[in-house]
Amino acid sequence: MADEINKKVISLFSKNKKNRLSLDGQKKIKYYAGFNYVKVKHDSNGNKFRKEFLLKYREKCHYMVTVMREIEGEVVLYSYEVPNDDLFKFMKSFDENTLDGTIIEIDKYFPDDIV
Repeated sequence: MADEINKKVISLFSKNKKNRLSLDGQKKIKYYAGFNYVKVKHDSNGNKFRKEFLLKYREKCHYMVTVMREIEGEVVLYSYEVPNDDLFKFMKSFDENTLDGTIIEIDKYFPDDIV
């Protein structure tokens, strides 16, 4: 079972055109707090991650979140542009019923200068 999950996750990462993760770092899938995850210690070139670079990079990332709602018997989609720093705030607004609907898709946009 774990081997099947490993293959699926590695396959998923290999399909990503902007993939910067090494396959060595993706070999072991672990489980914590109800979710599977992969720990990655270095990039595909074998370089360790630099905190300063990652923090600067995250400021440039944003997400397009597509939300489905039913209004007056009609299904409509809302697309929200959410800056990386506001993603958790956005998600929390669904939990607190500030926003409602069903999240259909979350698509991440990468800055052009990703290393």
